[in-house]
Amino acid sequence: MANDFFSVDEIESTKFKEFDFTGKWEKSFGKPAMSGVWIIYGKSFNGKSSLMMQLAKQFTDFVKNKVLINSLEEGKVKSFKMNIARSGINAVKDKVLFGNRVSMEKICDRLNKQRSPEVIFIDSLQYANLNIKSFKKLKEDFPHKLWIFISQADKSGEPKGSLAEAIKYDADVKIKVEGFKAFPESRFGGGEEFIIDPERAAKYHAKIK
Repeated sequence: MANDFFSVDEIESTKFKEFDFTGKWEKSFGKPAMSGVWIIYGKSFNGKSSLMMQLAKQFTDFVKNKVLINSLEEGKVKSFKMNIARSGINAVKDKVLFGNRVSMEKICDRLNKQRSPEVIFIDSLQYANLNIKSFKKLKEDFPHKLWIFISQADKSGEPKGSLAEAIKYDADVKIKVEGFKAFPESRFGGGEEFIIDPERAAKYHAKIK
């Protein structure tokens, strides 16, 4: 097939849509492509959901359509409402859509429609009813979307479960969250730690020194 191989000239002339981050966002995450797979992982009550909201708000500066956050773990509850308020994401509410424990089948149905969300957060992976095969199919069926999976961590601090481990291996951006700090590894540059909540981060990391 014509697209199976490409030359140096072809890849150099290819333009990829990217998040043109600046400032602290670029220092931590570089200038990522607007497609592919990310993973955010860490133990409970360490700031994963807060980082998710902050990233979602930042992404709205660049997407034409919406950013979708599918809340599988919490759903439409008070704690989720509080997270929305803390993040200030209501300032861009017209570009954000929330899923209330929506199945992956319904998410895919939505993505097949016109003007569908360009970035999809799945919170959390352990509630998504996915396996390796269905994860690969998501990538194949929606190659121009950005999938961001929020994952619980095991006792060692690594993504919990074999699927989460596989996604971490595959991901373009891997973000470990601990004590309201994010520690990113990105194929697009960056790499500096990202402070999710300065006050809570200072308290947490002062205790473990």
